[in-house]
Amino acid sequence: MKKIVLTGGGTAGHVTPNIALMPSLVEAGYEIEYIGSYNGIEKQLIEAENVKYHGISSGKLRRYLSAKNISDIFRVLKGIVQANRQLRKIKPDVVFSKGGFVSVPVVLAAGHRHIPVIIHESDMTPGLANRIAMKKATAICCNFPETVKYLPAGKAHLTGSPIRQELLKGSKEAGRKLCGFNEEKPIVLVVGGSTGAKHVNEAIYDILPELLENYQVCHLCGKGKKESKYETLPGYRQFEYISEEMKDLFAMADIVVSRAGANAICELLALKKPNLLIPLSAKASRGDQILNAKSFKEHGYSLVLDEDDLIKDDKIQGALLLEQINKLYENREEFIKTMGESKQADSISTIIELIKKYSK
Repeated sequence: MKKIVLTGGGTAGHVTPNIALMPSLVEAGYEIEYIGSYNGIEKQLIEAENVKYHGISSGKLRRYLSAKNISDIFRVLKGIVQANRQLRKIKPDVVFSKGGFVSVPVVLAAGHRHIPVIIHESDMTPGLANRIAMKKATAICCNFPETVKYLPAGKAHLTGSPIRQELLKGSKEAGRKLCGFNEEKPIVLVVGGSTGAKHVNEAIYDILPELLENYQVCHLCGKGKKESKYETLPGYRQFEYISEEMKDLFAMADIVVSRAGANAICELLALKKPNLLIPLSAKASRGDQILNAKSFKEHGYSLVLDEDDLIKDDKIQGALLLEQINKLYENREEFIKTMGESKQADSISTIIELIKKYSK
């Protein structure tokens, strides 16, 4: 049996594609182990899959001046030493990295040990962690055709993003039961990502009374971001984070309001869920979600509301958000039809073949 080490973390988006690959990896005869941070979200998600998990030190690589950049250099160096030690013990045939800062020490250590490394970049342009990691990569998978030009010649493979197959098997009835919803009003699912989305949350709260006149709202608000004062509102249900039941929440949703992380929007496309994307502002990111959302808007898969338009002069433009949600619902069949015509291929088999090809 061959061995593979998976790595990636920091947010669920750097973990769930790895989880999506696991059943096919097992079927292909690979023994799986995972290297992530000590207490990141990846630890919780991977241990729930009964996969052997190894925690290492991890530092954030910032694109701005900060005193923490200095201390985090030492955390990264410590992580490289720890990853090297783990790889020496595990002796994997190949490493697959989904990105995030915790993956950098693992990829660098694998490169040092001459272990083949395949990395996956979901966004339109490579993030800082993957830009560092790609120097040691044997192959680089990407999600958008536009991304290929940003990758080293000869290493790029257009694969798409692995989608958890269980998401396609959700139950509307189970979702409604979990939320206490009925069949009388359509359901809006609001997804801010595993860590939540402060401005999206605030905007939803701002228009909640008006929303609940015509819709039921299931709100994934992020860890530590639940608001108890809204807990008893009829037709409204909030969760910090959902894993196992996510397939049922997607199944019951008529429309989705979401951030524009690449994995999230690829799931929405696979599920053919009409969606309003609110990409993370360039003020708070490198702008990757803006590019992702622009691509999906141009293909006719999504409506897009810029966060800078949602929050102007520190004031929430709730009426604008409500207008876009209503527009999305009214035109939902058109979005479903367009997404149904998408030629996006199943990426799992393509990536598994690459893993087989580059295993030692």
